[in-house]
Amino acid sequence: MVDLTGQLAIVTGGARDIGRAICLQLARCGAQVAFCYRESEAAAAETLAALRQTGAAALAVQADVTRPADIARFLAAAHSAFPAPIDILVNNAGGLLARRKMDEMDEAFWDAVMAVNLKSTFLVTQSVLPRMRDGGAIVNQASQAARDGGGPGAIAYATSKGALLSFTRGLAKELGPRRIRVNAVCAGMIATRFHDDFTPPETRRRVAAAVPLGREGQAGEVAALTAFLAGSAAAYINGACLDINGGLLFS
Repeated sequence: MVDLTGQLAIVTGGARDIGRAICLQLARCGAQVAFCYRESEAAAAETLAALRQTGAAALAVQADVTRPADIARFLAAAHSAFPAPIDILVNNAGGLLARRKMDEMDEAFWDAVMAVNLKSTFLVTQSVLPRMRDGGAIVNQASQAARDGGGPGAIAYATSKGALLSFTRGLAKELGPRRIRVNAVCAGMIATRFHDDFTPPETRRRVAAAVPLGREGQAGEVAALTAFLAGSAAAYINGACLDINGGLLFS
């Protein structure tokens, strides 16, 4: 188990699925966890209760991380609850929004996808850095789509996640003097509501069958990798974009 005892973690999009698993994994490792959510109020309450059952100090705040005022309110609440400097930031908020091919997209849709996946990461990171302890860790949740262009109708999503890889690498260089490590996780098909909503069952079965391990991934497996990257055992891993896809794609 990664030891994060006494550290303060900020997680965006932490109410459900991979975000919830990340929050719980960080808490089990000893971290205090403040997470935000946009719409999933009931799920956020369940996650908060589960965090407190682990014995961790935790906080949930409704916030749209594409809006600077909401980010400021979230971080102010986190600072009020946990006055210590921030040790860990996990940029998890994001989404596909819908599957649309080029001739089905308009500018507003493109901008919305870029905002929720890329702009949000920029805004949150920029707001957190003045409060982050030197020697901290940032973990960005990218996607296998950043490597392979995504499935049908996922061009905008894949583009935003590909840009997130470049953001991760550039920021890793910029923050090196502060010993803040910046890494990204590129998850393949993980059994979450994302694919329940956007991927037909027959496609999921076909992809799972093509994975050398013969299955979809689990949110807890992504969370375990995220916690590892946040911990001291990963102290010399910086600017890495790590795949977790059961061997379906090698980068």
